[in-house]
Amino acid sequence: MKILSIKANISTFLAAATVASGTLLVSPASMADSRSSGVVSTSQSTVVVNRAITKEEVLAAQRAWGDALVAISTTYETKGIEAARALAEEVIDKAYGYQFGAVLFKPTLTLHPQTFRTTRAGALAYFVGGDPAFPVDKGFALKGWRKVEIKNTGIFIAGDTATTMGNVILTDKDGKVVTVDKTWQFLKDDNGNLRIILHHSSLPYTP
Repeated sequence: MKILSIKANISTFLAAATVASGTLLVSPASMADSRSSGVVSTSQSTVVVNRAITKEEVLAAQRAWGDALVAISTTYETKGIEAARALAEEVIDKAYGYQFGAVLFKPTLTLHPQTFRTTRAGALAYFVGGDPAFPVDKGFALKGWRKVEIKNTGIFIAGDTATTMGNVILTDKDGKVVTVDKTWQFLKDDNGNLRIILHHSSLPYTP
């Protein structure tokens, strides 16, 4: 009979529990049942760890990427290539997840056999050029960009990762506008920062 009673209490507890954002939330009814069975709650001292990404964090990370692209362009024009390269390195280290391993980066203007840039060196060469190992790269971030607008078609958030798809609209200092198709995937690191682990960019198809 004691075994049946214990099973009944467990069933009641599970029926009243709800899982949200990776945390087990218990309703007042289930707490009352636990008290009646002699179980003491210590919820006031419970530490909750929630690594789920929010929409606001995603949008902020995208804006930061656009602001950084403009900053590299203007730094190049006012302070020269070395200052622009130093800033690009800082941006890559803060925005991308190369410290975790390979990043799945397919830039807009790359050619076989260097279409995909899974290394930090490949990403840096794409943004500011100057690397003999990547002779085709002239520096995408050095093209005089002044404005970056991001229009998301969709955002898919799953725990500590978020994937976005849409258009990035770039305007240079002469007013020329370039639109690219963009997919990003972000991972939240141990410090709560969003890191790009996938970045696919291409020009829209024109038949």
